[in-house]
Amino acid sequence: MATLSSDDEGKFLVDADDEQIGIVTEVDADANVAYVDPEPDIGEAWLEGFGYGDAGEDDIRVPFEAVSTVTDEEIRVPRDL
Repeated sequence: MATLSSDDEGKFLVDADDEQIGIVTEVDADANVAYVDPEPDIGEAWLEGFGYGDAGEDDIRVPFEAVSTVTDEEIRVPRDL
């Protein structure tokens, strides 16, 4: 199990098949939950890549229990969400 922090904002969420699911827009460190934008436009992707995004209504909620690994570039889940 992984612990999520604000340092994870802007990382890609990737499934077991190496498919990019989206970009982490926000992390609620207290709840240990990441919010992922599944279809960011170019402007949003740029901001989120630098950790300046905010969770939106269409973001996917990813609890830490669903995360298998966290690296410097990505958060990996064992299955598609």
